[in-house]
Amino acid sequence: MSTYTSTGAPQPSANLSSSAVGLALASCATVSLAAENRQDEQPPAAPSAIELGSTDVRSTHVEGYKVDQASSPKFTAPLRDTPKSVTVITEDLIKERGASSLKDVLRTTPGITLGAGEGGTPVGDRPFIRGYEASTDIMIDGVRDVGRNAHEAFNLERVEIIKGPGSAYTGRGATGGSINLVSKVAQTEDFTAGSLTLGTDQLWRTTLDVNRFVAEQGMAFRLNAMKHEADTPGREDVDVKRWGIAPTVTFGLHTPTRATFSYYHLETDDMSDLGHPVSNITGKPVKVDRDNFYGLVDRDFSKTSADIASIVLEHDFSEALSLRNTTRGGRTLLDYVMTRPSFGNTNTPAQLNAAINRELNGEVIRDGRARNSVTKTLVNQTDIFGEFFTGGLQHSYSAGLEFSRETIDQKDRYSVRAGSNADLESPNPHDPFPPVTRGTGSVSETKQDVRAAYVFDTLKLHEQWDLNLGLRYDDYYVTNGSASNSSELLNYQVGLVFKPLPNGSIYLTYATSSNPAGETVGQAGGADGAAGGAAVNNLDPEKNRSLELGTKWDVLNEQLSLTAALFRIEKTDGRSQDPVTGDVTLSGDSRVDGFELGATGRISDAWQIWAGYTYLDPTTRKYRSGGVDYAGNQMKFIAPESFSLWTTYALDDKWTIGGGANYMDERYLDDANTRKLESYWRYDAMLGYKVNRNLDLQLNILNLADETIYDASHVGVFANVAPGRSAELTANFRF
Repeated sequence: MSTYTSTGAPQPSANLSSSAVGLALASCATVSLAAENRQDEQPPAAPSAIELGSTDVRSTHVEGYKVDQASSPKFTAPLRDTPKSVTVITEDLIKERGASSLKDVLRTTPGITLGAGEGGTPVGDRPFIRGYEASTDIMIDGVRDVGRNAHEAFNLERVEIIKGPGSAYTGRGATGGSINLVSKVAQTEDFTAGSLTLGTDQLWRTTLDVNRFVAEQGMAFRLNAMKHEADTPGREDVDVKRWGIAPTVTFGLHTPTRATFSYYHLETDDMSDLGHPVSNITGKPVKVDRDNFYGLVDRDFSKTSADIASIVLEHDFSEALSLRNTTRGGRTLLDYVMTRPSFGNTNTPAQLNAAINRELNGEVIRDGRARNSVTKTLVNQTDIFGEFFTGGLQHSYSAGLEFSRETIDQKDRYSVRAGSNADLESPNPHDPFPPVTRGTGSVSETKQDVRAAYVFDTLKLHEQWDLNLGLRYDDYYVTNGSASNSSELLNYQVGLVFKPLPNGSIYLTYATSSNPAGETVGQAGGADGAAGGAAVNNLDPEKNRSLELGTKWDVLNEQLSLTAALFRIEKTDGRSQDPVTGDVTLSGDSRVDGFELGATGRISDAWQIWAGYTYLDPTTRKYRSGGVDYAGNQMKFIAPESFSLWTTYALDDKWTIGGGANYMDERYLDDANTRKLESYWRYDAMLGYKVNRNLDLQLNILNLADETIYDASHVGVFANVAPGRSAELTANFRF
């Protein structure tokens, strides 16, 4: 759905998955298919051959679901020959499913579960990939976006999810994987496009996408804009409002030297909603009407903003050597006052008894939570990539340097007291409340400085054998008040790829990542375990490693990608508490074993499919917190099984029908495994009609069965309620 940049570099992704049996079946079955459809194929074009005019913009829309190359030059081979699981959600898929935010996209992606925040842990996009949190591993066009914020879909070409430890690619973190959001950029054509969506629950949304190309000056300009307002389906008194604008201009198209200037602005103004309290009797969300809202509409709010400016300079020295430099400055704001519904503290037997009695009496405590934080980033990243030969060996390589400073200022702006207790069955969101007063005004400032160098190389050892190598060094320094931590991180990956036929590969890869102390300070709270995983102290980094065996096949004339992967991820030297002193030590250990299966692309010209299944066995092997030993328990927030299917079929040149199903297994909400969210199925449907070449209509019905779904929680105190059934009619135009 989008091909990256100026040099025949990167490419999108093939889906992922596998089991030991699935791996063999995928390999054997697709080998026979491949034999029928064998086609001569060019060896993977490294970031080398540059075809000026078709590759000098960073992203080009590709029809359908299947993509072949990731957007980053760090991927030095096509995704089929990349020894790593990568899932790509294209713009077409995002639009067809009626998704308007990153959360909507991730909610229907197998292998990903969602977490929640409530003050200590900021509210915002909080995904868990293959068992480990990735909220600080979200990239925008390959550059880390550390502000815990909400991400919109109006300016996205695609979403790339890179699975498994990946510090070699992204730097610190990326324990279970990372997410790269690929932005829209100027194109070499003129068009005016957009959409108008009207729906149930007061939904109205409009987008605009205008592109102009001035060929004689080698310049292109693109503007994307969005306005969105709606009530939340199935939730009383909960609404969302947001708007955004994203202009970009590129100079020097069709020349060896290009410059792209872009800016992104997004504002949101929502009603804070932490859902329903979790019962201390059943360990599950209380059984009440889904639309019960325990917040205070005359007090609560949640506002965010993001301003990101980028300059990308590119130069092609030759068809085999290119240079790119990216400079980015950003500022994000997270500002909210919210109500946390609960039955009270349960830390002691007396508190637990009081909480149970309160629940039996139908009383919900309305605790107040507030946050005001500003995150500023300044990043400069330089990449040089291309290909060369040594002793008859072909190298497709990428090397780079990165310098960044991230500053998180958390201000004590509000003093919020608990409101009057709410009635469990009939809460009144207009109850009076204690006034919100000014806080102390003190600011907790966290600074993170990074200097990094990295190199990647795909060596073509033989027509059927590739060796994929990656190495990254990070000099990481963080300060918070008088505390500081300095860590040197060295991470790598080694992958061997065997291509039995031109349209398929089998790979084995080993990769590492590191989580330095202080990595999430200012962004996480006690929900993240011992020391919040965020203490700035002299602890060495946590270490993570993975082993993955997988296979990828392009079948049916290479229109359909089938993938499978069997993997193990282990966190060694994890943070834990000493049972005697209570000090935080590196004595923890956790492991996730799993497999994934995926299918992406076209079964025929009329029939498209995007499907995936993930199985995870997330086990806490060694971990202590608060004097309790949790060894042997299942890791919290993680669903052992998840499945997603989306498929469309063009009945003729006018009508298209589509539908999808999404399954999420039950998840524990606490380390003790005493609280959980139940499993669920969600079904969606779509009907499209092409009026003419300039206009098409699309009807989506989301959560068709109107299932009550709890999709996230924060340590089992409350559970977020996902949207109920809704209908949306969208008119898409393009001239």
